[in-house]
Amino acid sequence: MKAYELQDASGISGLRMVDRPVPACGPYDVLVRIRAVTLNYRDLLTVRGGYGSRQKFPLVPLSDCVGVIEEVGQGITKFRPGDRVIASFFEKWLGGDPTAEKLSRALGGSVEGVLAEYRVFAEDSLVAAPTHLSDAEAASLPCAALTAWCAVAKFGGIGPADVILTQGTGGVSLFALQFAKFSGAQVIATSSSEEKLAKLKAMGATQTVNYKKMPEWGKLAREMTDSRGVDLVVEVGGVGTLNESIRATRIGGAIALIGVLAGGATSELRLPLIVMQQQRIQGVTVGSVDDLRRMVAAVSSNKMRPVVDRVFPFEAAREAFDYMASGKHFGKVAISLG
Repeated sequence: MKAYELQDASGISGLRMVDRPVPACGPYDVLVRIRAVTLNYRDLLTVRGGYGSRQKFPLVPLSDCVGVIEEVGQGITKFRPGDRVIASFFEKWLGGDPTAEKLSRALGGSVEGVLAEYRVFAEDSLVAAPTHLSDAEAASLPCAALTAWCAVAKFGGIGPADVILTQGTGGVSLFALQFAKFSGAQVIATSSSEEKLAKLKAMGATQTVNYKKMPEWGKLAREMTDSRGVDLVVEVGGVGTLNESIRATRIGGAIALIGVLAGGATSELRLPLIVMQQQRIQGVTVGSVDDLRRMVAAVSSNKMRPVVDRVFPFEAAREAFDYMASGKHFGKVAISLG
């Protein structure tokens, strides 16, 4: 089979297509023919050695895929050949609270990923793909969508009376907007691009903010809610945007801390305001197989369609990484394996 390997931590240039044997299927394994994969910002960090000592080379990158089962082991009871499935980001986190053991096997980081024609999975780490989605759409669900789902639904408990704030137009932020909208909530969305703000409006954002034109967007977001503040901020920037998120959040509200895309000085954080307003900061690290199953059920029942910006052929995987790194995309960047 064909697969891509990261040979070292030199970046996208270290990505090489290689020949590998098709992996053997054990008695409790499932062999999946990969049909599409999608990229996350985390994958750009991985090609630069972002997993540190947990990351071994050569490594097949990427965590998100959809595929069709070609072979099942003798002990398999849930699936059969021909079933279309998606794989959980964390192979060993089946349910319950996370532990070091459950988080020890992250696809495309601490263990081999999915940028290959075939991969073997444990049966319990797979979930049936929504039938109404294309391969590229289904492949976008395991990491970015599940992260957004856990932020908005699992931890945020967002409903019709609530207002959330999303940052930018990456995968997590767009999924958070979609999940909030079919929960009946209002969404304030930010971006530095007027063109992207218009697209966010078209997706259902109630109000939008250009954070380049309005650096104190947290104050503006609070004003947009009649000075009450938003119920939840889906925080993907990290230290560089956290202060404005704190300003935007209502007394007793929550900030789902997901990404670290923006830099900043930790000494300048508005920590007293978090205390005074009894705000909650919740770290979100994707989710379990049980979480993935619940989210897929919600996606299916609401006939939600992920936003896919562009699909690259398998032979152009490095170009897909370059496009992701450029920041020009709106939604998910996918690679098709045919």
